[in-house]
Amino acid sequence: MKLRIFIAIVALAQFSQVGLTVEPTLHWKLVPLAVDANEGIDIADFNGDGKPDVAAGRFWYQNPEFRPRPLRNFKDVNGYVESNGDFAYDVDADGVNDVIAGGFFSTEVHWYKNPGAEGLRLGHLWEQRLLLDTKESKNEGQLMADLNQDGKPEWIVNTWAKDAPIYVYELTTKESTVEVIEDGQKKTITKLEPALRKNLVGMRGNGHGMGIGDINGDGYKDLLLGHGWYESPGKDCLKTTWKYHKDWQIHGSVPMLVYDVNNDGKSDILVGEAHAHGLYWWENQGEQNGTIAFEKHLIDEKTSQLHALHLADLNADGEPELITGKRYFAHNGGDKGAREPIEIVYYSIDRKTGTFSRHLIHQGRAGIGLQIRAADIDGNGFVDIAVAGKSGTHILFNQGPRE
Repeated sequence: MKLRIFIAIVALAQFSQVGLTVEPTLHWKLVPLAVDANEGIDIADFNGDGKPDVAAGRFWYQNPEFRPRPLRNFKDVNGYVESNGDFAYDVDADGVNDVIAGGFFSTEVHWYKNPGAEGLRLGHLWEQRLLLDTKESKNEGQLMADLNQDGKPEWIVNTWAKDAPIYVYELTTKESTVEVIEDGQKKTITKLEPALRKNLVGMRGNGHGMGIGDINGDGYKDLLLGHGWYESPGKDCLKTTWKYHKDWQIHGSVPMLVYDVNNDGKSDILVGEAHAHGLYWWENQGEQNGTIAFEKHLIDEKTSQLHALHLADLNADGEPELITGKRYFAHNGGDKGAREPIEIVYYSIDRKTGTFSRHLIHQGRAGIGLQIRAADIDGNGFVDIAVAGKSGTHILFNQGPRE
């Protein structure tokens, strides 16, 4: 199956598909948590009290006071930190959430074991454990998603090197031997430890940008990359290579999002320009003579470095909004628009017309990094946003519509 993109971009911003705001404006409260260059973040209950906490780089933040508490250490390298994503997951199935993290240049993927209630109370660092040395570097970012529908997420890595192979990594276990002392005697025992298993998707088509979603409607998640997409082979997706479609060449966001924008039953694609201006949706025109055709629409071009996108229902109307923002100093000030104001925005989507309305959440202090997370952190019935980037780690508490 081939895919074509028909370019349908109107050059001037006033003709883009951004409408005027007619719905009640949401009120936001910005709470800074830390100032460093960390760009990864996640939301999960780490201490078992039922409240969503935040993990971001070196620290985790307990709800509701959100003071920084130790999690892990890593190096700063040339304006970046050696960490480019945080993923909360109960790796060892002990009932508490751990953290999986990768890095820009490190070939190793580690998980950090939650020390449990007492260790958290005492401020212990979380023990670093190796999942796999992938032997691959130049890592732009990662995603986690269940590709083979077995109920467990896979670890998927994007690299900015277009000629690099594409892999997905399966969470599994491996045998290891450890020495223990029993009855005064040293013994060697074998135990199972969490690990990642490397699976080749294909040898080409990588490059900046990655997304996961069912493009062709067969019920399985496909893999979108900067230089095309890979069609999932189905339940055997971790046992065989995938079919490659060299159908575009972009410098896309991580993630690109697969979503039915105009409610016609077909999967469209949302894409941000990661290091320039521009936000787009690619309208799925359906299959024509064995080819999926997409029409490309400009949503907005006001903001640069839209490196991450996220969908969440912010106004509690049952439909998700599109959240994005400026990745502050993504290339240390070298990108187009790098010196323009930093901001975080969301777009409400009119699914009858396929048009977007732009709403400013914040401007001036907080931008995004490599991940955007959303959850009702304070329990007021409205979904909040957590971001971490070179402007710092922040929570934007959604206070609901202005009265």
